[in-house]
Parts: sequence; structure tokens; C-alpha cells
Amino acid sequence: MATRSRRQSGITPDPATGGWKIDTQYRGKRVRKRGFPDYRSAEDFLIRQKLAIDQAGAQGTPGAPGPVAMTLEEAATKYLEQKEERGMPSAETDAYLLDPMVQMLGSLTLEEICSDTVAPFIAARRNDGIKNKSINNALSCLNRICTLAHTKWRHKGTAQPVLAVPMSIDLLDLNDQRPPRPITWSEQRTLFEHLPAHLASMALFTLNTGVRKNVVCQLRWQWEVPVKLRPGLTVSVFVVPREYVKGRKRERVLICNSVAQEVINAQRGRHAERVFTYYKPVKASSGKTPKYLPVGDMNNTAWQRAREAAGLDDLHVHDLRHTVGMRLRHAGVLERTQDEILWHSRKDMTAHYAVAQIREVFEALELIKEEGLGGETLNLLAIVRRAQIAAVPKNHPQITHTQRKTA
Repeated sequence: MATRSRRQSGITPDPATGGWKIDTQYRGKRVRKRGFPDYRSAEDFLIRQKLAIDQAGAQGTPGAPGPVAMTLEEAATKYLEQKEERGMPSAETDAYLLDPMVQMLGSLTLEEICSDTVAPFIAARRNDGIKNKSINNALSCLNRICTLAHTKWRHKGTAQPVLAVPMSIDLLDLNDQRPPRPITWSEQRTLFEHLPAHLASMALFTLNTGVRKNVVCQLRWQWEVPVKLRPGLTVSVFVVPREYVKGRKRERVLICNSVAQEVINAQRGRHAERVFTYYKPVKASSGKTPKYLPVGDMNNTAWQRAREAAGLDDLHVHDLRHTVGMRLRHAGVLERTQDEILWHSRKDMTAHYAVAQIREVFEALELIKEEGLGGETLNLLAIVRRAQIAAVPKNHPQITHTQRKTA
């Protein structure tokens, strides 16, 4: 039985937090937790965990200990393994969301999970600058694990549910969400003046197709299918595999309007596989041949410098997609067609496209290729965003792009 007669093994300093952490095995069960302010606190917790394991093992008939409570780390592992076995693409995302939670709370048993025990995790993520929506995504994974533990999972060799009492953590209010920030035509012109040529082409393509930045960066020539819409008009249609589509449920079709087609045609011959590239020069004396390399991410240093120079410091690449949605609505495009363009899921959405449907999307995108005769539209979302920024105190800490990536 665990006592305080000697120094407990498995308790070590935690350089990441400046405190102490536990990572040890006891009677075949792993005990892991971090965030203790001192050794004594960690030791007290470890002794309690060992006593709980001892008591669980003492139940039932001699030599046949009762089921031991499942820890969050074990439950998360089981949950992810089951998703991977079923070939669910979301397993990768869920693993990313659960990792910081398991690092902090992994040694807790599912019976110990409650609002109070999860509160330190929420506070830590907020302190790291993580938005409530992202925290909610992790909490939703936790709630799903607890639901499975109560309704589906059973202790080995018994009919007892892994979690006897159902449990669910309340999600956070989304009061810290950044509103969409579509750009006006004049802002678009100013931004393009500061973007390097390869990013300007990618941004222009996005503003004429509405696709997400990962699709633009990953766009491949082998996905291209020329489609004749009418005599004298053939456009490029890209069939994007589902692994590059949000949700990864099925492949999607990307249809080019005349502006996007010009952008595509200008990229031909630069790279054998990828559509969008940047030019990498070499020294004349090196003897090497200059070449075009694929663009990994639109939200790079060049993008951030350009938006700052254009006076659009808070502009995200994804806001270009919001801009397409705003312009389609302003042009009076049917909601069903908007959903086809922006790849919004609908129950009646077809998986097969006739030429007439492609022509309908093409004509809708033609309506947003240039500023309308009515002149500049009033961008209420941009006005709201500027007002919110103005209301932030000058000493309010700002999270840099690098910090977000680290978080």
C-alpha cells in the first residue's frame, strides 16, 4: 500500500511549468498529471491515486480484483483508436484537440471528470490565447468520450459500464469570436499593391472561386478537367479529392470563372504537379537553375507585411472567402448556388454535376469578378470590426501569429 515512508518515484520537476509532474506506473496502471506547485502536492495526489488503485483491486473475490477505473488518458487512447479503426479522418483533429487536455488531466479517472476538475484546463488554454470555440471543440471530444464510456464501453469481462453515471461538461459561450471581415473593392486594390506576385495571384483566385486557402495551396494539375460550357467557352474544373475538403466526406468541384481561368493559365508550365508556386532565384555564379516551388501557406510573412502596409492588420486569408460570400449575396445569387460555390453542405446537394449546373456556378462567379455598376458596397462587418479594435485598451496583450502557431 502507498505511504509517505519514502520519497515517491515518478515525481519530477516540470521545466515547462516550473512546478512538478507525475508520470509513473502502479500495479499496471499509469498515473500521469502535471501542474503541481510543489513536491508535497504531487506526492499527496500520487498517494491518493495509489490508494484508489489498491482499493479497487481489493474488491470482489480474492485473487480476482474488481475493475479499475479508466483514466482520461486511457479513454482518449481508446476513443482515438476506435476512430482510426473506422477510418474516420477526424481522428487526427481530435488527437490534436485532446493532446493538451491529456497532458494536464490524463491521470484523472472518468469518475473524477467534472466542471471543477476541468476548470484548470480551460483557464490554461485561455491563458495561452486559445479562443472559446477551439476550447469547446476539445470539450466536445471529452463529452463524447464520457458518453461512450457510459453507453457503449464495458469493463473487461463484465457488463458494468466504464462510467456508471452520465457526465457532460457545459460548453463555453462564444462571446470572444472574431467576426468575419470581408474586404471592399478599394481595400482589395490596396492590398494587391503590396502583395508579391505569387500571393496576389492566389488571393485573386480565392476571391473568384471562394475556396479555402488549403485547397489553393494544394491545388494540383492532375485534378483539372476542361469542360466546354458552350461553343467558344471552355473552363477549368478541378475535382478536389475529399482528403483536401473540410469534413472529408466527399470530393468537391471547383469551377473557375474567367478571372480565375486567367490566373490558372498564367501558372502553366511552372511546376509539374502543383498549380501555385513562387519563384526561387539563385546566384548567377552558382550554376544552379532557378525554379518554381510550391507555396506551403498563404498566411506567411509576406502576407502579414502586405496587410500591415495596406492598413488591414486584422485581415485573415479566410476573410477573402467571407468576401466572396458577401459579394455573391450582393449580386443576388441564389442561396443554393452560393452553397455550391462555398462548399456548404446541404441535404439536397448533388454528388454529380451536369454541364448546366457548372454553367450556373460559372455565371454566378462571373457576377463577382469586378466591381458592380452600383459602386462600393457598405461593408458593415468591416465597420463593426474596426469599432471592436478601437475599443481594445492600448495595453491589451496581442497574440502574434507565431504564438498562435505555438499554441
